[in-house]
Amino acid sequence: MKPAQNLLVLYTGGTIGMQMTDAGLAPATGFDARLRAEQAAHPERPVPAWRFRELTPPLDSANMNQRNWLAMRDAIVEAVERDGCDSVLLLHGTDTLAYSAAALSFLLLGLPVPVLLTGSMQPAGVPGSDAWPNLFGALQSLAHGVAPGVHLYFNGRLLHGACASKLNSECFDAFVESERPRRGLRAEGISTVLDYRQPRQPVSIAVLPLYPGLQAEHLHGLLASGVQALLLECYGSGTGPSDDAEILAVLRDAHARGVVLAAISQCPQGFVEFGVYAAGSRLAETGLVGGNGMTREAALGKLFALVGAGLSQAEVERWFALDLCGESADG
Repeated sequence: MKPAQNLLVLYTGGTIGMQMTDAGLAPATGFDARLRAEQAAHPERPVPAWRFRELTPPLDSANMNQRNWLAMRDAIVEAVERDGCDSVLLLHGTDTLAYSAAALSFLLLGLPVPVLLTGSMQPAGVPGSDAWPNLFGALQSLAHGVAPGVHLYFNGRLLHGACASKLNSECFDAFVESERPRRGLRAEGISTVLDYRQPRQPVSIAVLPLYPGLQAEHLHGLLASGVQALLLECYGSGTGPSDDAEILAVLRDAHARGVVLAAISQCPQGFVEFGVYAAGSRLAETGLVGGNGMTREAALGKLFALVGAGLSQAEVERWFALDLCGESADG
């Protein structure tokens, strides 16, 4: 946990840098000048030496997609390996902040420096905004030293990047670290095909919550659309409509075609354990692999990193079930 001395501030847009337009608040460029002016106005807040990079165009994070994740990953790796940066602060909108933190947790496995993501609920410059407290709080955390890995800093708290979720759309204390059980089996090591040097490609992944009334035709339409992986949000400990032979057949057929089928619990404190109920066991027999106590954000980001690395169905399933960075196991 070395103090940061050569920091990259990577700006992607989001509320923190938004300015008012005729259509409402919108992402704006030129945030580095505003940051330097704020720093100069408050010399009592010591921060590491930093350089600035802006990914263009700046985004409202509601528009974030897989290609943006890859662009962020590329910029971070370049800053570390080419420019010698020893830490990264990524400024991001809050709508998909937890999704990006989770995705980067798996895209940057093995990166030897800390990466902090932060943003704000109100734009910088608005009286009483949380923008500068979040940004300078994150900078000061890095100045004191943060362990390598991906973290989310918000409202004075440092959260695990692959375990955070946004729970509130208004208050400053908008993010929490998951309280789901984390009893997964840790991987003994990270394969070179999974570390931060491994190139990735965009992939087709779908997420579907199970619900009373789901029909086989609905599921078939989604799985026939060309998805490479489906994340099912099951009930409780991993149960679902196991007495519907048509739904089970659609899942089995998709798995036989090479589609990765993964499962997490819908419960905010849920944990997938298929064998607890017969309904879970029958669902698992279609080829589902359990995500232990992972959040939706973590499971989606992990599937993206694994499938996007070009791994086989069996390899994706094996690594998905293992804890890679603390997303499903403590310690």
